[in-house]
Amino acid sequence: MRVLHTADWHAGFRQFDALTDDGLNVREHDVAQTLTRAVTAMIAEAPDLLVIGGDIFHQSHPSNPAIVHTFNELARLRKALPSTEILLVAGNHDAPRTADAGSILQLFRSLRIHVVERAAETIELPALDCEVLAVPDVVGIERPTLRPSTTRRHRVLLLHGEIAGMLPVRTSHDIDVAALHADAWDVVCLGHWHVAREVAPRAWYSGSIDYTSTNPWGELAEQAERGVNGKGFLVHEIPARTTRFVPLPASRAFLDLGPIHCGDLTAAEIDAAIAREVDTTFGKLDGAVARVVLVDCERHRLRELDQEALRSYRARALSFQLVARPPEAVASLVTVEAAKHTSLEALLHRAIAERPLPPDVDRDALTRLGATFLATTRQSAAPVAVEA
Repeated sequence: MRVLHTADWHAGFRQFDALTDDGLNVREHDVAQTLTRAVTAMIAEAPDLLVIGGDIFHQSHPSNPAIVHTFNELARLRKALPSTEILLVAGNHDAPRTADAGSILQLFRSLRIHVVERAAETIELPALDCEVLAVPDVVGIERPTLRPSTTRRHRVLLLHGEIAGMLPVRTSHDIDVAALHADAWDVVCLGHWHVAREVAPRAWYSGSIDYTSTNPWGELAEQAERGVNGKGFLVHEIPARTTRFVPLPASRAFLDLGPIHCGDLTAAEIDAAIAREVDTTFGKLDGAVARVVLVDCERHRLRELDQEALRSYRARALSFQLVARPPEAVASLVTVEAAKHTSLEALLHRAIAERPLPPDVDRDALTRLGATFLATTRQSAAPVAVEA
């Protein structure tokens, strides 16, 4: 049996202010085009079972264009694969926020798609002699024991959620990898993490199909570290127990340039180093989302750089970020990497350093304000919930 495993489409994702000629947000258009290419690739795989591990939409109330496009693509998928069983669960992004709210995912039932959006459910597929335990990620859900409950020949666990250890900060919603009981399943198909990876034998995150998180740079670094060829989906062969990653062409280039170690460099030397980094992209900067990291560089030094050159880079790219990491931030990051657990202060500093901000927001002032909030919180006896 061939199982195609995809997740984290985030249809309707928007970023930056640029619009297409039709008035659609450029990044929303990118993600829609990625979905179209993904569906074409899925049809070519002709799986017996296709599972979607949540976050089909970027928000629980998506835009009309996102709904229409996603419905049309799933309709195209269903028409091309009439005998393929298709099953999806709600992720935290597209799940209803209240008990009385309806879910847009119910729309896809009209396409003969099994939709599990409120509570865990075991779906039996007699034609495949298969059971799928589908577990959505919704507020207040009580996860069942993650073990098969039937005697079907093939057993698949489909779940949206975060496995403990994926992030330095542990939350009450994390799932211990042992709780997956991966050895009891032919394959465990996970959604939520945006880089494809195996978290236990036969337990996989498929990753997202496009760069739709707040930290694409972390995704690029993890992909490089793990040898993952960009974004795509997985194909699991049962009972052979083999897994194959199917990459998808990127809708837009994401370029993480640098780091440039400034140290005692003059402003002119930093300008030249930035120009060299831009030149190495061989024209890829045009329309790209890019950043250059300046290490050991105080933010006030950014004013000394060639502003005309920086404006030319920003004019070519969809987004061009210049990130300055002062010496104390670099020392903090080095300490963080060497430590077993990352402090909240370091996570805060790193998140603000890498996050795009409106031009009227001072990054240093925002960092200081966040540090003040952390200090104030620690003086309170009330527990704090942190969502990464």
